Amino acid sequence: MNLFSIISFVAVLVFIYLYAFYRTRKIDKKDSEGYFLGGRSLVGTTVGMTIIMTNLSTEQLVGQNGQAYAAGMEVMAWEVTAAVAIVMLAWVFLPKYFKYGVNTISDFIEIRYDTFTKRIVSILFIFTYIVSFMPVVLYSGALIFNDLFGIEQYLGVSSMTAVIIISTVIGLVGVTYLFVGGLSLIAHSDSLYGIGLLLGGMTITILGLIALGENSFFTGLDRFLTSHPEKLNAWGALDSPIVPWPTLFLGMLFNNLYFWCTNQMIVQKALAAKSLKEAQKGAMIVGFFKISGMFFLVIPGVIAYNMFGDGMQMDLAYPALVAEVLPNWATGLFGAVVFGAIMSSFVGSLSATVTLFSLDFYKPVINKQATNRQIAKAGRVLTIVIGFIVVLVAPLISLFPQGLYAVIQEFNGLYSMPLLAIILVGFYSKKTSATGAKVTLIFHIVVYALSKVVIPDIHYLYVWSVLFLVDLAILYFYSVKKPSQEDFQFDKYQNKVDITPWKHVRWVGILILVVVAASYIVFSPIVLAN
Repeated sequence: MNLFSIISFVAVLVFIYLYAFYRTRKIDKKDSEGYFLGGRSLVGTTVGMTIIMTNLSTEQLVGQNGQAYAAGMEVMAWEVTAAVAIVMLAWVFLPKYFKYGVNTISDFIEIRYDTFTKRIVSILFIFTYIVSFMPVVLYSGALIFNDLFGIEQYLGVSSMTAVIIISTVIGLVGVTYLFVGGLSLIAHSDSLYGIGLLLGGMTITILGLIALGENSFFTGLDRFLTSHPEKLNAWGALDSPIVPWPTLFLGMLFNNLYFWCTNQMIVQKALAAKSLKEAQKGAMIVGFFKISGMFFLVIPGVIAYNMFGDGMQMDLAYPALVAEVLPNWATGLFGAVVFGAIMSSFVGSLSATVTLFSLDFYKPVINKQATNRQIAKAGRVLTIVIGFIVVLVAPLISLFPQGLYAVIQEFNGLYSMPLLAIILVGFYSKKTSATGAKVTLIFHIVVYALSKVVIPDIHYLYVWSVLFLVDLAILYFYSVKKPSQEDFQFDKYQNKVDITPWKHVRWVGILILVVVAASYIVFSPIVLAN
């Protein structure tokens, strides 16, 4: 990185911070709702961008393109099919959450089941975010940032030292962001980082096609479409290690519904909207963005395969492509966007962790008389404590054996499927069973853990396909045969904001579903992969 790159990098970060600070100056961040939910003031575009940036990290930018380098367009399932679940978020889940006026996913579980089940789910979320998600985001993000921009050479240190420095800086900046401005500050920052990531990612794709065509975009596009058509097939084989095609309609769909509709760090951003209408608008923005994600999270990997051939370590494919096509003067700008992507994912999960602990444990258990301002103050203290722990833990990820990262990623499977079942039964059944919820959680954790030992070669998406249906059956049986509460009064709870739906939510959702289906037709043996 030259001097101009460093100046432009810092300038972008400072500009985005000042913009976000200006937009959030009127929000009372000393109040718990202001700190944790941005005062429920976010509009649709801000909701959409902050959800996108919470989800999107450098691990996806490099990891998914790396998988696409190895396996082709079937990797797009992680992006494109997510749009189906996001439509369900707007159509089904958000109207329910807003109707009951909940602050967290666990609040809804408490309403429909009991406090103990609520706290079990909160602990699982908190444990996953602190042990798995945040350290991995910081470490892998720092590792990739170093690979992309050669920080170790610039600082004259070892690779490990550079990664520790980068992860520490990102962590400290993220903690400061959340401490100073709460959710609203990072949400407004994400609005600009999201635009930058979309433009930067698409730029790499376009420059890659130009390089593939030896300075001709259309020649590069022709080579991309004709050189290796087998790489353009989005339908994975039955035994594919990436995404077997039957799981698109089962395990992948169930996983997407969990992640996009019941995951606290995602849903919290939608709950911060000023109305249901704005939350639904934000969700639809995310839906279109996830479909477009294949153009900069998957296609560059296939371009790299066409440019460099096989034999490259897949996680090096995207950094190699960036180094090949990105002009030196743009390094700082692209670096700022990548930095923002890492920080946004880290802060998004940190905010969710602090919110869950403060609202589900501090207020009801530790300090039952706490005022809203005391809860917000406790949240700030927790922001520093948890952030500091994660910054210390992040470099330790390097000590784990190779391959454990994939196991950590699959850890969510211990509770994602039963949580989705618990939410769905809570939506539609007048009777629920707190005992059934606990039995379902225990059953799933035991059976899923055993599956990793007894049938380790079976793709986990196949396992989820079966276990979710069994979880749903167990919970429904208990709810019907052994309910633990009287018929639920669905009209008992009051919303906290306007819950008038967006008038265009139906047809926009249908349009997204049509585009998803069309994408799978285009990237199939029927069209491009022939």
